[in-house]
Amino acid sequence: MKMIRIIISACSLIFLLILSACNDTSEDDPEGPPVEVSLSEQNLQRAMELTDIAISSHFTGDGMAMARYYNPYTEVRSEEKGSIWMYTSAIEAVNAILHGLEAQKANGNEALYNEHFNKYSELLYKLYDNADYYLGTFRLVSYTQTKEWTVYGVNRGGSKGTANVKDIQNVYDDQMWLIRELLEAYKLTGNDEYFKKAEYLTEYVLDGWDCTRNTSGEEMGGIPWGPGYVTKHACSNGPMVSPLVWLHEFYKGKNDETAHRYIDAADKETRKSMQVKKSDYYLDFAKRIYAWQKKYLLRSDGVYDDMMGGCSPGSPETETVHGFTYRKGIICYDRVGPAITYNSGTMLSGAADLFRATGDNMYLDDAKKLSDASFHYFAKLGQTKPGYYTYDISGFRNWFNGVLLRGYVEVCPEYDAVAAYIDSFQQNLDYGYDNFLYKGFLPTNLLVGWSQNNNNNRTEGMFNFAFAAKYAVLARYELEN
Repeated sequence: MKMIRIIISACSLIFLLILSACNDTSEDDPEGPPVEVSLSEQNLQRAMELTDIAISSHFTGDGMAMARYYNPYTEVRSEEKGSIWMYTSAIEAVNAILHGLEAQKANGNEALYNEHFNKYSELLYKLYDNADYYLGTFRLVSYTQTKEWTVYGVNRGGSKGTANVKDIQNVYDDQMWLIRELLEAYKLTGNDEYFKKAEYLTEYVLDGWDCTRNTSGEEMGGIPWGPGYVTKHACSNGPMVSPLVWLHEFYKGKNDETAHRYIDAADKETRKSMQVKKSDYYLDFAKRIYAWQKKYLLRSDGVYDDMMGGCSPGSPETETVHGFTYRKGIICYDRVGPAITYNSGTMLSGAADLFRATGDNMYLDDAKKLSDASFHYFAKLGQTKPGYYTYDISGFRNWFNGVLLRGYVEVCPEYDAVAAYIDSFQQNLDYGYDNFLYKGFLPTNLLVGWSQNNNNNRTEGMFNFAFAAKYAVLARYELEN
């Protein structure tokens, strides 16, 4: 019996030791077993991780000067500064994170929201405030008036408000991307400063609409790339559709008015102005810009070309009408490619927003057709890695592709088929993150990885922010769809 008791006691001791070892995580794992998180939260955590390291690596000084390139292998930051478009990609990533945090809070994860929202809200304002280094003032002769404007130049100035913005030194699409992000920032924070700047820039952009008349009295339409250009681009039209719908929705039911400047259809030259309700004004322009791009740049294979070229005159000219000088109208003859993802992406977002605002099924039909056509055209299964879709990443396409993703996400509530298209972006990001993440950076090619030559591993700042924005967009998508 004594021997049996000894054996039982020994077994009990062994059991207690095993149980204690299983429960004691103080040495090997002081924080205990890992807590499983949802895909949405994982996406958002990765977005914040990528954004934080990109901010610390690409931005320097109190003025937030942005280095265009950073190499995580050599830790070399380029002397070349990012353009305002590249700078705006950081604002885009922060806005997307804030949207993701709001979605988490709405779905019960207040802790994550409380931990991070104020931090990114403050970063958002810092980025906005220091974007003033790209601001400058010039006097513009447009189709209906001559006016002084303070807008964002392509390149950073030496101090706030001193950037060169004359002629080709500012472009309309740069203002459009900022308008979009400023309106998003207003929705997220309620800061009127963002809204006022967005509406001012909207006035500037719509001043670039070619309202001159053809021989039939119809408007020429379209917005050129910038006041110093004559070509009319998909990127200087499509990105404005959604912000105009948002402005319409903000003023819907209100009596606020604005001046609508136009050219008389009868004599085709007299400049006129009339007061109209802002809600109607913005929605009407959203429809007109959308219709112009669809008419002139939609291809037979269902995606959008890049611009209208072959223009006459070949450079901006002025004309005198009733003793006043105005910009001369532009006739463009040639649709020019290639098709690029963001030109279809902005029209997807625009169609989704116009459908919501108007209920017109034409926009929903357009969105469905464009979703299918764009995925068929741009996504190539197995081209780089079996089971994964390859998107062209040449030039600036890593950022362009993010605009297409955003379009799919905004169409998704009305068209379930795009869920598979959205998933291709999730797969590519996760493959890059799981296999190639290095010091908080992802390689330019998510499916191939880094170069063996460390000197070739510099990364575009706007790509680093684009990856973060994509993760944040997917985080919100996972919760809301």
